[in-house]
Amino acid sequence: MAKRPVYIVSNTKPYFKCKMTDFEYFSGFSVKQKQKNIRSLHDAFNVLNPSSRILEISTKSEDSLGIALSAFNLMVKNEKGEDLFSVEAAFQSSKVFEKGGPYTDLLYVSSKEAKKDKRLKTSGSIIGFNFQGEEFKSRPKTFFYNWLYINALNSNEELAEAIMNFDAFTDIEFNPQKSLNCQAEAVALFVSLKKNNLLQKVLKNKDDFMQTVYFFD
Repeated sequence: MAKRPVYIVSNTKPYFKCKMTDFEYFSGFSVKQKQKNIRSLHDAFNVLNPSSRILEISTKSEDSLGIALSAFNLMVKNEKGEDLFSVEAAFQSSKVFEKGGPYTDLLYVSSKEAKKDKRLKTSGSIIGFNFQGEEFKSRPKTFFYNWLYINALNSNEELAEAIMNFDAFTDIEFNPQKSLNCQAEAVALFVSLKKNNLLQKVLKNKDDFMQTVYFFD
């Protein structure tokens, strides 16, 4: 058995709910084994939430929409709708460390290369982010990643429309004991904000985003 989070659309702050879900785990690193785990996790969640529509957000998803929404594949677009770089490359290239960064050259390599760049492991602790000259604080810890992902998703109109048909999301690769930022959380947050008519407000600037999502009255 294993336990993984399911991120659920919510009408109240922080505009998603996280449900840790026990499921039968299948060992192995192949895509086939990963997809067995996805089905097992979804089946376990649906037993208690039969009316929920759940989607895996990762390159291992069995749904083409979930694959397209992976941070490795989701593209940041310019005002003309042209692809610039992946969310993953943008995120990794924006990290500012105690001993270096941001390593902006990572914008122009593959998502996999950007994530595995050795400098990300040898430059000390993250002290902030700098994306295209705009600075972001390192806390709240998920702030910059969620802001970046949601802005990218909003610029991909077809994906942004399709995702509204779902209300729960997983990322089989994400283990909260080992990682912090999660694309499934970001998608749940996007859907919640849009359903609550808050999306355009939070996209105006980063301060509105932080105030709406992270700060409680």
